[in-house]
Amino acid sequence: MEKVTEILVEAAAEAVEPRFRALAEGEVMEKAPGDLVTVADRDAERIITRRLRELLPVPVVGEEAVAADPALARALLEEPAAWLVDPVDGTKNFVAGEPSYAVMASLVRSGRAVAAWIWQPCSGTAYTAELGAGAWQNGRRLVREQVTTAPESWTGILKSRYFDPPTSHRLLANARALGPLDPGRRAAGIEYPLVATGERDFILYWRTLPWDHAPGSLLITEAGGRSARFDGSPYLPEPPGGTNGLLVAADPDQWETLREILLKGF
Repeated sequence: MEKVTEILVEAAAEAVEPRFRALAEGEVMEKAPGDLVTVADRDAERIITRRLRELLPVPVVGEEAVAADPALARALLEEPAAWLVDPVDGTKNFVAGEPSYAVMASLVRSGRAVAAWIWQPCSGTAYTAELGAGAWQNGRRLVREQVTTAPESWTGILKSRYFDPPTSHRLLANARALGPLDPGRRAAGIEYPLVATGERDFILYWRTLPWDHAPGSLLITEAGGRSARFDGSPYLPEPPGGTNGLLVAADPDQWETLREILLKGF
């Protein structure tokens, strides 16, 4: 666990942090309309990929590698083990000079995330999780206590951007039964730790790309929370284009209540 954290920290220090608020002309591109990538993303992924394969020689499913060759993501389903890498989670924030970005990795075995790492360079904070062994923040064990407050006091993040307008409007209407909504930070590697540490109670996502959600989902479940599809099935990382919709909550009972409230009428 410590070795992978070291790999992410060192890759960020070499390829990402020197370019923060210092990107030159031509170092920001579009993979698709509105979907940014920078030289920092690509360089960091190359470094992380090489070093992870030295640690455990299994396929590496990196966000930028999959953008170039989508078939690489099949390793998540077809290989006994694979690494998942998001070299700069929150690229738009990074390009804008906002500190809400992270460097992330996870290890997938038999289609399930078994270890996860989130490194937040601007705060110097590392989050790790290992299946059955707990969740940690800079070496401190994270444990979410059972939520005992009423729903109207629960605060969370509702990522309505990728829902169609009628669905988004219904979700926002249902959410009036809850506490204030946080608009989100445009980076899963920043948002999931907010629930793990108690700063927020829940998150609702639609689009669930594996490199964005495998690390945080394991962090939440190992801290005592729940991350599951809308039908209650556990989150499993799968190639882009698969199942969408994910509800994350501080504890399993709260998850059930949130589903009743937020998904009423669906």
